[in-house]
Amino acid sequence: MSTSIIEPGTRLSGRYRLEERVGRSGGSTLWKAIDEILARAVAVRTFDPDFPRVGEVVTAARAASRLTDPRLTQVFDADDSGEQAYVVSEWAAGQSLEAMLKRAPLEPGRAATLLYEAAEAIAAAHAAGLSHLQLCPRHLLWTTGGTVKLLGVAVDAVLADVRSEDPALEDTRALGRMLYASVTARWPGDPAECDLPPAPQADGVCRAARQVQAGVSAALDTIICRALGLPLPNGQQPLNTPAELAAALRTVPRTPLPLFAGPAAGQAPSVQNRPPRPRPAPAAGATRPAPVVPQQSPQPAPPAARPQPRPAAGYPPPAPPAPTVASPAGGGRDGLSRPLLAVAAAALTVIVGVGAWALTRGDGNQGGPGANGSRPPADATQKPSVRKLDIKNARGLYEERQAGHPDPTVIKTAKSVHDGKDGTIWESQTYANPSFGNYLRGVGVMLDLGSPAGIERIEVTVPGAGAGATLEVRVGDQDVRERMRRIDERTTTSGTIEIRPGQVIRGRYVLLWITKLPVSNKAQVGEVTVYGRPG
Repeated sequence: MSTSIIEPGTRLSGRYRLEERVGRSGGSTLWKAIDEILARAVAVRTFDPDFPRVGEVVTAARAASRLTDPRLTQVFDADDSGEQAYVVSEWAAGQSLEAMLKRAPLEPGRAATLLYEAAEAIAAAHAAGLSHLQLCPRHLLWTTGGTVKLLGVAVDAVLADVRSEDPALEDTRALGRMLYASVTARWPGDPAECDLPPAPQADGVCRAARQVQAGVSAALDTIICRALGLPLPNGQQPLNTPAELAAALRTVPRTPLPLFAGPAAGQAPSVQNRPPRPRPAPAAGATRPAPVVPQQSPQPAPPAARPQPRPAAGYPPPAPPAPTVASPAGGGRDGLSRPLLAVAAAALTVIVGVGAWALTRGDGNQGGPGANGSRPPADATQKPSVRKLDIKNARGLYEERQAGHPDPTVIKTAKSVHDGKDGTIWESQTYANPSFGNYLRGVGVMLDLGSPAGIERIEVTVPGAGAGATLEVRVGDQDVRERMRRIDERTTTSGTIEIRPGQVIRGRYVLLWITKLPVSNKAQVGEVTVYGRPG
């Protein structure tokens, strides 16, 4: 049990080196650590010597390790057989929903997307017989890889010694509170769960989200009320399971999430994606606030009533006023403006003409116009322009560490990378760890362009669950990996990634080869596009 002294630098099980204390909660400590065997960051939870529920936490962690949804934190290891019990899970770097909402509420479409992903993930946990029971904005993370991640399924409830007779209902109400907070930046639950300002109330019930924040649609507001179990005047039934909430959110407009679900700290969001500004909550009993009307700036007086300022020395006078507006009194300077502008326009014309002549002049060897003004035919040796190259075929590959462990999925789905459909993906089977369960050395997909071409860039679309894989890109005239030239190696991110070799690389074949899986333990790639010069 937990009897040894724990401090930074301690190694657990000979492989997990504790680096930094992240926090303490109820007799346990969360650490950022390094798995020295796999050379990756992990989260490690250790326990005080007198913590009474070590065995229960380890049992819950082992149950959570069987969850396969990539939006749920993966548990790698859990042990209470030695001197120090511990639980090891993936280290998810990103921003919590609570941190995002401390700046501003989310745009309703993005809030719906974020909580739709969370509801689906919790529904997957419930389908496996597990629940959370401690959900709040601190547990929902938008990772730096552009994916949703929920922390603490099964484990956090045991740590807090919380139980429920209806865990599905409890988690649904928690998701409803998080959805309410996402569009209002106000928390409708226990203040101890969240540092956001409390939601305004009337007669002991929190006000509807669209009464607190402008821009929330009636449809989304109804879903929030149903998820919170609030009474509805139209007789609609409350939502009582995470799966029901996910199904309801599928019916409202949802905005795709950017790299970060909220604006970056210290950076104003773009006008297009600007979330509504939080406004002071209305007092109890107050009516729904009226729409805010932008303050109009006073219109300037007509030019006829305001004399023009004299231009600074060395600058041309201002352009003449529009014909429908009376000119200022004292037209001496205004009379000079037209000749000067005409001279300036003429000079500009000459400059543009000389520049155009300089760019197009030249003899027949340069492709310039001939003596009669006609242009000779293009040089037959001129290189073709860069364009999208056709992918004639794609086939899946895998390399086994030991015979008898094939991956037929990478072969069956290979053509998805060039079918032109956003909804199809090339993928592998799901493995027990990012090292392919120690069965394979890697998986890949070989693209055949049909004939050699000059390749300048390759664009690869990666789904959110495929982010974090180690991807190697090779080009060659033979479809044998060892005989192809490696042009790039990187860790994938969600969205479209661009591979530029820095020079034109000739070859007929392009290989995408994954040597380490993402945290979902499944390789996934969407559409692949190759650009270059054919022939």
